Amino acid sequence: MELTKEMVETLSVLPTGNVADNNTGAPRQGTMDSGIKPIDRKSKMLGRAVTVRCYPGDNLALHQGMAAAKAGDVLIFDCHGYKEAGHFGDIMALACRIKRIAGVVIDGSCRDSEDIREIGLPVFVRGFNPSGTVKRSQGEVNVPVTCGGVRVCPGDIVLGDCDGVVVIPQADEDRVFEGAMKKFEKEKHIVEELYAGKSTLEVYGFDKLIEKLEAL
Repeated sequence: MELTKEMVETLSVLPTGNVADNNTGAPRQGTMDSGIKPIDRKSKMLGRAVTVRCYPGDNLALHQGMAAAKAGDVLIFDCHGYKEAGHFGDIMALACRIKRIAGVVIDGSCRDSEDIREIGLPVFVRGFNPSGTVKRSQGEVNVPVTCGGVRVCPGDIVLGDCDGVVVIPQADEDRVFEGAMKKFEKEKHIVEELYAGKSTLEVYGFDKLIEKLEAL
């Protein structure tokens, strides 16, 4: 299902934490590891994944992925965590921005980070390195990959903000977003209670939990 403009506007208000708390399975499932960080902490990103399996130190596959992606997609580049070359730079970021790609996640390094920040493309990356890359090996586009320790399949929904990146499997997206929206609205009520003078112990019912623990 295509993400409409209305869906993107509605879901973009959700912090990644609300989504992560409602994602599938065990804690942290779908949440990329803390090494994947935004170049610009003000970045917000939401779109469907176009996945690319790349060769470390070779960025030909990244150009393949950029050609395959369409407006609103999020490019996921599995560079196997390699940080000794800048796989992605300002010219590539500008090309993505012009094409209206929603964002880029690189399990590896980029360069030209300040220029990328000014271009305004949301880019999440493991590291930075000014060294160049070779262009010798074709990658694989739209195959399951691992990025930030998370399995990402083509078409999965990818969200990113200052806290990191969360991946939602297509089969679970309706349930996850419904739960995340409910939590988002519930937290608005919690904020009102805090301003009304309640403590976090009272708001969350932890005071009763402490009473039970003390009674043991």
